[in-house]
Amino acid sequence: QVQVVESGGGLVQPGGSLRLSCAASRSTFYFFAMAWYRQAPGKQRDLVANITRGGDMTNYEESVKGRFTISRDNAKNTMYLQMNSLKPEDTAVYYCLFRARGDYWGQGTQVTVSS
Repeated sequence: QVQVVESGGGLVQPGGSLRLSCAASRSTFYFFAMAWYRQAPGKQRDLVANITRGGDMTNYEESVKGRFTISRDNAKNTMYLQMNSLKPEDTAVYYCLFRARGDYWGQGTQVTVSS
């Protein structure tokens, strides 16, 4: 069983930055895909960004391109989401996903962008 632990959410003003972290209990080389999703109140969970096993390819949802960066540190079994120029519409619960034979989700972390 894989354990996944998220951290880094919080309250930030518009234009501010946050970095989310997601640590897995085993090597990230075990997973063939890793991603961040978010879910705003009353809405479905949507993909924000994903990254390949080798970290050489990334993909972003249109509204976060140029502001968010997904990355991974295989030595630390950890994935990150650097979020800059945050907007109120980025407010949501953010979830990380590690995908192997099954899907392993983090517990979710609240990000609130408000003045």
